[in-house]
Amino acid sequence: MSDWIGLGIIVFLVLCGLFGLSQLSKPYEVTTEEFERRAQEGPGLLNASLVGLQKALDPSKEKAVEVLEDLKQGRYNKKEESGDPPEAGDGSDDKVNNGEPDA
Repeated sequence: MSDWIGLGIIVFLVLCGLFGLSQLSKPYEVTTEEFERRAQEGPGLLNASLVGLQKALDPSKEKAVEVLEDLKQGRYNKKEESGDPPEAGDGSDDKVNNGEPDA
């Protein structure tokens, strides 16, 4: 008799899990206003924690993440970046002669 009770509990738990998953997977209606509000709020807590984890696991990507955050906030200015090479023909490459002597 106790085998049937244990089996019944296991079946009940499986059925509850399937029902819960079916409820979670149902699509829901989102109004345009709600969609725009969520888009303006930016990343949620989960995304923020994943960015922090990515920074901790791969320190070389920290600069890339900072640049992406600056781009999203509109604070990125190419002229302030020291690692950018000069533009061709802008006159800022007077010191560069590619190893050739001046003729």
